[in-house]
Parts: sequence; C-alpha cells; structure tokens
Amino acid sequence: MIETQSLVHVYEGGTRAVDGVTLTIERGEAVAIIGQNGSGKSTLVRHLNGLLRPTEGRIVIDGVDAATRRVAQLAATVGLAFQDPDRQIFAGRVRNEVSFGPRNLGLVEPELSKAVDEALRATGLDGDADTNPYDLGYSRRKLLALASILAMRTPVVVLDEPTTGQDARGVALVEAIVASLRDERRTTIAISHDMRFVAQTFDRVIVMRAGRVVLDGSPAEVFDEPNWPTLASTYLEPPLPARVGARMGLGCTPTEASLVAALAARSAR
Repeated sequence: MIETQSLVHVYEGGTRAVDGVTLTIERGEAVAIIGQNGSGKSTLVRHLNGLLRPTEGRIVIDGVDAATRRVAQLAATVGLAFQDPDRQIFAGRVRNEVSFGPRNLGLVEPELSKAVDEALRATGLDGDADTNPYDLGYSRRKLLALASILAMRTPVVVLDEPTTGQDARGVALVEAIVASLRDERRTTIAISHDMRFVAQTFDRVIVMRAGRVVLDGSPAEVFDEPNWPTLASTYLEPPLPARVGARMGLGCTPTEASLVAALAARSAR
C-alpha cells in the first residue's frame, strides 16, 4: 500500500528531519510510529498526503509515485488528522465540519449523510451534530478532527497523537476506531507517545530517532528487554506490563492482557 524509498526531507535552514527512510506498509496494517519530539515522525507522515514533498527519494502509494499527484488527489487515499485539531477545524457546526471532506471527494446524498452519521457515532459526537466546534472541549475537538477523516472513508488513515488530552473513555473510543479500521482492511498509521495505547492497539511499531528508523517489529519485539537501551536513546520507556514482566521473569508482556496471561500460566504450573 505504502512504500518510502530512501526518503529524505531537509527543511529550509538545513535540518535533515527524515534521513533515508525505507519502509513498506501493507494494506490493512495498523502501525504506530514512536520516538522523541523532533525524531521525524510528523515530517514522515506529512509526505503521505503531499503536505510535504521529498528532498530525495520517493513515496509510492498504491503503486503510484506520490510526486505525480496533487494534494487534492492524495486526499482521496490518505486522510490525516492533525495533532492540533484547531489547525484543521473551521466550520460553524460539527456536522458541517465532518461533511466537508467527503463532499469534496464527491460523496453525495444519501451516502454523504450515512458517512457523516457513522463517523459521529464512532467518535461519540452524534449528540453534538449542531454544536459549534469551538464550544467543545479540546479532547472532543480532537475527536471531531478524527471524525472528519473517518467520514472521508480513505483507504489510509493517519492519526497524529490521537489520545492526547483524552480520558479513559476517549482512549477507548480511539482504540475501537483503530480496531474497526483494521476490520475494514483500511491501513492505519498513528504517531503516539502513549506506550500503553501503542502496545495494545497496533500490530507493528516503528521507532524513529534523528530522522531514521532504529526499530521495527511487533509490540512484543520492540518492547522486549534487549531493546530497552534503544528505546531509552529516544527518551521512551516500554509500557508498564513489559517492565513488570521482565522483572518477574515472565518474558516480554507489553500489554496488561499478556501480563495477566503470563501470570496465569505461571500459577498453573
């Protein structure tokens, strides 16, 4: 679905934010990208919908070189929910905000209303359809930005720090959305600093440092104890179950469920 081939992006002033990244992300994968601030995560994903263009290398999306397509064309394939929802929201009503993207992609009634209603229900905003977005709190504006992308029904959904500012209910909503996207075989890519969310929600974790990929594997592989020094070099810690599991000699247990299973297995012996 997505290939980056020796991708380099150098900002004006000489900052080499992405430095030779080569990745393949298959259709339907749920992938988290983690790393310290400034590691190149957001710069990388903004190439996927044409907001940034490579300084060197290239990006191929669904078999097509992204450099040959306009941002408006890429928007039909890759939907990106920004980290800051206020950079994305502009309409005076929640429903108008969510309907803007799919309408511009050519969706018409009754399919347009169906897509909007589904996105509002998925994000728990169905009771706020006529609300002014700026009467919502920050966490619900984050969910609104996500709903706007979901309604576009793009094959690829990119989420930049989707759980920031969310309470437990909001995080559960985001987790359920990622699971639903996986079931629909839509590719999901998320940037996150929430290691618990990453470990229990995604099939694959990519760790970046100084514009390069330093780890790439399943949560169990990436959060295994031998990789802790590499994680520390990116100012990240493995999730608590992985640390507890290692200290108790239970092996890599990056999620609460896997830790409980390991403890149950030990008790049964």
